[in-house]
Amino acid sequence: MKQDFEYIVLGLGGLGSGAAYWLSRQAGSEVLGLEQFEIGHVRGGSQDHSRIIRLSYHSPGYVRLAQQAYQAWAVLEEEADEKLIVKTGGLDLFPANSVIATADYTGSMTACDVPFEQLDAAEVMHRWPQFRLTDDITALYQAESGIAPAAKCNAAHQRMARANGAALLDNVPITKIRPLDNEVEVVAGGATYRCRKLVIAAGAWTNNMLAHFHPPLSPPFKGGGRGGWKLPLTVTQEQVTYFATPHLADFAPERFPIWIWMDEPCFYGFPAYGEPATKAAQDVGGEETTAETRSFEPNPANAQRVENFLQKYIPTALGPVHYSKTCLYTMPPDRDFVIDALPGYENCVIAVGAGHAFKFASLIGKILSELAINGSTASNIDAFKIDRPILQMENPPKSFMV
Repeated sequence: MKQDFEYIVLGLGGLGSGAAYWLSRQAGSEVLGLEQFEIGHVRGGSQDHSRIIRLSYHSPGYVRLAQQAYQAWAVLEEEADEKLIVKTGGLDLFPANSVIATADYTGSMTACDVPFEQLDAAEVMHRWPQFRLTDDITALYQAESGIAPAAKCNAAHQRMARANGAALLDNVPITKIRPLDNEVEVVAGGATYRCRKLVIAAGAWTNNMLAHFHPPLSPPFKGGGRGGWKLPLTVTQEQVTYFATPHLADFAPERFPIWIWMDEPCFYGFPAYGEPATKAAQDVGGEETTAETRSFEPNPANAQRVENFLQKYIPTALGPVHYSKTCLYTMPPDRDFVIDALPGYENCVIAVGAGHAFKFASLIGKILSELAINGSTASNIDAFKIDRPILQMENPPKSFMV
């Protein structure tokens, strides 16, 4: 195969596969995607049957991006001739004195003309008798929420990228990145490739890739150009559990919504989809780790917290454990995305998904393609700059609630 391309994408998980697809729509065979493991592997954060997709978010900026994300998925669905997004409706559940303000969500959706309903506990239980809520709990219901089927979405991005002429290679570990004057050289799987623009979407391996670059000498960057670039990213091993409920029909996607418990700790769950079982998890309930040292073994205490929550609020969702599985979150300290060109290396663009990006995966892929091709994007990504102050701190405060 050829070795010179206009665009190379490093990492073919959710964001990288999206970038390869959107680049291929413009550049076809000038796109190369490189994945260090097998395509579809389970070592990162983009695997499994389902991810939540929703318009309800804590800021208007995220709501507007979510609106654009639905549009990006619709383009993929049409071109792939495959229905992907499953709309179940979604409930955001707020206990009294929740650490997450209901007003942040209602205000953000109102500002973006997103319709929603405010429900008390009795109204929730009347419509979805699977819940057992106390009177102090309120809820927001948004009908467009649902499921983004992660593995299917990744496969559709990859299939269509290849159909457009892109080359996607797996089992090719990246051993060297050499930024040159007008191109970038990448050594992967023993072969050397060159491109005009590089896209980095490497998840928990982001800093491994950035180590080949040097931050600028000028403020706000620190380090004086010594050593490789390193972002203050926290990697955690998270997990989900599937429960083989004996009440499976009550949890069909057309009868039960996705849900999020808007407090600390935060829990979330799904109707039965992809398995004959419900699925639930704690958000940011795992331990810090690295991509190299994570265990793949679910944590029993984490699983017990999820089971205890369901026993209290959605008891019929429980049943024998079908299985638990792990994934990785890779989070900046403010848990906002990083989507930007690397200062000093404007032909290299990067995305970090912060453990809540899959719903945006096709849109972020589109944004990365626009940054690579045009140097700019129509989407507002000002909040995701790599030079924002918190990313320059040596010991930044961490806030992972979204």
